[in-house]
Amino acid sequence: MNAAYWVLAGLLALFYLYGGTLKVLRSRDRLRPMMAWVDSMPMPAVRALGLTEMLGACGLVLPPLTGIAPWLALAAAVGFTALQIGAVRVHLSRGDRRIALNLTLLSGAAVTVWPATTWL
Repeated sequence: MNAAYWVLAGLLALFYLYGGTLKVLRSRDRLRPMMAWVDSMPMPAVRALGLTEMLGACGLVLPPLTGIAPWLALAAAVGFTALQIGAVRVHLSRGDRRIALNLTLLSGAAVTVWPATTWL
């Protein structure tokens, strides 16, 4: 179960660290080709979402690695599950049916919740 957690959490952390960094650093114009939904949100909200993703990525990896507040790994996995539920809702409300990536991330985060309980 340890190996399963590290594979899933590592992949999720890499994805969210990359995506969060883009949201924090790039302008709306540079984000638009990848994320059409940025037009419907204020940039401070996009930046806050990016920062949240970056912190969540750290929360998946650092607490179990260091043994400090390991419950944060579970909180990060649950948080990413909730984030992707919200992302699917945003896409569908905009009439965007391209949600395969969101559903993949949702299932990955949901599966990560169970092995994250080993550090409680």
